[in-house]
Amino acid sequence: MKIIKLSAIDSTNSFLKDLAQNSILENYTVVVTKNQTKGRGQQENKWVTEPLKNLTFSIFIKFNRLKTHQKKYLNFAISLAIYDVLSNKKIDKVAIKWPNDILSANKKICGILIENTFIGDRIKNSVIGIGLNVNQEKFSDNLKNVTSLKLVTSKHYNLDNLLNDILSKIQEKIALLENNQFEILEENYLKVLYKKNIPTMFKNCRNEIFIGIITGISTDGKLQIQLEDTSIKEFGIKEVSFL
Repeated sequence: MKIIKLSAIDSTNSFLKDLAQNSILENYTVVVTKNQTKGRGQQENKWVTEPLKNLTFSIFIKFNRLKTHQKKYLNFAISLAIYDVLSNKKIDKVAIKWPNDILSANKKICGILIENTFIGDRIKNSVIGIGLNVNQEKFSDNLKNVTSLKLVTSKHYNLDNLLNDILSKIQEKIALLENNQFEILEENYLKVLYKKNIPTMFKNCRNEIFIGIITGISTDGKLQIQLEDTSIKEFGIKEVSFL
């Protein structure tokens, strides 16, 4: 594993993607920065982080047999890796909010951005960006329902040690993926999925509010919600949100 440490960069994902296009990268090449100035999240959202306080890094992973239609299991693997590390550190009420936000007691503590490169019907490689709030204690008023490890535990964390813990756990979960242990990944993901089997208020892309129950994840990675008439409807990432 090669780790590239940068003092500052606009986006570790963008940097690593450019590197992958212009050179042959070692599997599990990691780019980590102390100051990410233009971090990116899901749906073109920004990931804002205080310099020197948090973990902002990206990891390049190559695949040999992972098919395009199996990409949801990659999401499961990465999400579970972060979940396991935080759970092992006794972080309060950790859960995965679909598709891959990590929460502590209903507040976002980690974001994940997965960008895949495809060749034919398989995933050639992925650049996976992870932003974990670690030692930051104050957040912008624009950021609602966010927290950090330090706010949760009142402890200060060594960022290098935490990075090593996460990278080790990611390799462990990717090994399951490479060995076609898809059922294990899905079972474990659903066990810790936020609001699963709990009546919850949602809002769809037409701003309509409805009550439903999360029951699972579809073959193509959509959120399955049981409606009040007991029918199951599937929603993509931009089609539904928690109210």
